[in-house]
Amino acid sequence: MDFYAAAARRHMEKYGTTARQFAAVAAKNAHNGSLNPKAQFRDELSIEDVLAAPMIAEPLTRPMCSPIGDGAAAAVILSERKAREVGVAKPVYINACVLRSGWDHGADEEGTVERCVREAYAKAGVGPEDLDVIECHDASAPAELMYYEEFGLCKPGEGGPFIESGATQIGGRIPVNPSGGLLRKGHPVGATGLAQITELVEQLRGQSGARQVEGARVGMAQNGGGTIGGDAAAMCVTIVSL
Repeated sequence: MDFYAAAARRHMEKYGTTARQFAAVAAKNAHNGSLNPKAQFRDELSIEDVLAAPMIAEPLTRPMCSPIGDGAAAAVILSERKAREVGVAKPVYINACVLRSGWDHGADEEGTVERCVREAYAKAGVGPEDLDVIECHDASAPAELMYYEEFGLCKPGEGGPFIESGATQIGGRIPVNPSGGLLRKGHPVGATGLAQITELVEQLRGQSGARQVEGARVGMAQNGGGTIGGDAAAMCVTIVSL
């Protein structure tokens, strides 16, 4: 969490982002997690609850940090022909899957998230405006807020106002982490990436119950791990659609 805390402090210094805006991410994901029967934590939290929790690494309080958990996830990938043969009624298609290694770049240079997202958009023939639902690697609340900018959902430095606008809530313009994300669903590390894909498949098939994103047809998952310098050691971005 010291890695994420340092990035959060840089964002605060550069753009005026506040701890309350980071807390809004955690509170949003707590609400979403309360709707997910598979979530590790299902209690709702207000922004005030998040801010009042024990400090882990300034400005990250405990609910702003994802818990390590136990879990498993799997995906069955078929050709279009085989899917027809076995009678898959509502197939979800992989439009793009981009995996990149990280590198030790400058703080203001393009990183693995931006590069993977840009390539995934190009391969899938979509842009951020075409996405209906996103599952992202919110190992910390500030990470999700900064991903809004790196995904192109808002301009650099505008992640704070963007979360406050309600755009990333279920029912908002582009719901992010309707599962509750890593913050509330939990972070079983090796299973985390496929768990995101599972969530997107269920969302696109209309199987997500109380946390369903209405009319979802295009989804994106972003999952990373490890560190090299100031960036992730590996990053994967996947776009799927009906």
